[in-house]
Amino acid sequence: MSILGLLGLPFGASDIDSVSLNTSDGTLILLSVVIAVIMFGIALEMKVDDFRAVAHMPKAMAVGVAAQFICLPAITYLLTIALNFRPSIALGMILVACCPPGNISNILVYRARGNVALSLSMTALSNFLAIFLMPINIAFWGGLHPEASTILKDVDVNALELLADIVLLIGVPLTLGLLISSHRPEFAKKVQPLVKKFSMIFLVLFIIGALATNIGVFIDYIALVALAVFLHDTLALLLGYGIAASFKVSEPNRRAITFEVGVRNAALGLGIALSVFDGLGGVAIVAAWWGVWDLIAGLALSSWWAKKPTGDPSESTMEARA
Repeated sequence: MSILGLLGLPFGASDIDSVSLNTSDGTLILLSVVIAVIMFGIALEMKVDDFRAVAHMPKAMAVGVAAQFICLPAITYLLTIALNFRPSIALGMILVACCPPGNISNILVYRARGNVALSLSMTALSNFLAIFLMPINIAFWGGLHPEASTILKDVDVNALELLADIVLLIGVPLTLGLLISSHRPEFAKKVQPLVKKFSMIFLVLFIIGALATNIGVFIDYIALVALAVFLHDTLALLLGYGIAASFKVSEPNRRAITFEVGVRNAALGLGIALSVFDGLGGVAIVAAWWGVWDLIAGLALSSWWAKKPTGDPSESTMEARA
C-alpha cells in the first residue's frame, strides 16, 4: 500500500488513468492562443538587459536555473516514486515541474521584499531555456518513470513533437514580444498591461468553462489530486529556498529563487496536458489545480515574508547581488 493510501485517500484507484477531460478542437485552439498571448505579455516586460544581468549575478542565476531544470524535476520524480502516485498523476507532476516560471513569480517576489531584478532576469532566461529543456526533461523523467512511461508510449509523445509545440507556445510569442519591447519600448509599455489583463481573464474563463464541462471528473478526483499538488508545491518552494541557502546567497536572492523555483507556469502545463496528452485525467487535473493552489500558497508566503526583514538593511531588493 502507498503512504498516501494509509491516509484513507483512494490513491490506489486506477480510474483517473483512464478518464479524459472533454475538449473540442476549437477549445484547444483557443487555449493555445491564450497561452501564446500570456507568453507574449511576459516578453513585453522583458528587456535585453534582463539577460545581461546574468553576468552581474552569476552565482544566484546559476543556482536558480539549476534548481529549476535539474533539481526540481529530479526531486519530483523521486516524490512520485516514494509516494506511489498513479501514473497519470505522476506524469502531471513531472510536466508541471518541467514548466518555466510565469510572471506571477515576479509579483510575489516584489511582495516578499525579494530581489526583483534577479526574479525578472531568471524568468526571462528560464522561459527561453525551457524551449529546449522542457521537452527533454519531460521525455527523460517521464520515460524513466516505471509506470508513467507507458502513458508516453500510448500517447506516442516524442521530444521533437513536444519541442515543436513548445516553440509555438513559448518560442514564437517570447521572441516577438522581446523584439517589440526592445525596438518599441513605449508601445510595449502601453500594450503590456492590457495583454496581461485580458489574457488572464480569458484563461480564468477557460478554466471555469472546463470545470463546468467536466464537473463530475473534478468532483471525483479533486481530493486525490489536491494532496499531491500540496506536497509537490510545498517541496518546490522548500527546494528553492533550501538550495539558495546552501549556496549562501543573500536573503533577497533566496526569496527570489524560492518563487522562481516554486511558481510554475501551470497554464502552459494545462495546454500541453490537453493538446499533447489528450486531456488525460491525472495529467490535466494536476496542471489545472496546480495553477490555483500555487497562487494561494505563493500569496500566503509572500505576505508572511513582507513582514520579515531581509537581514541586510543596506541591501536593496532591486540591486542585491549574490
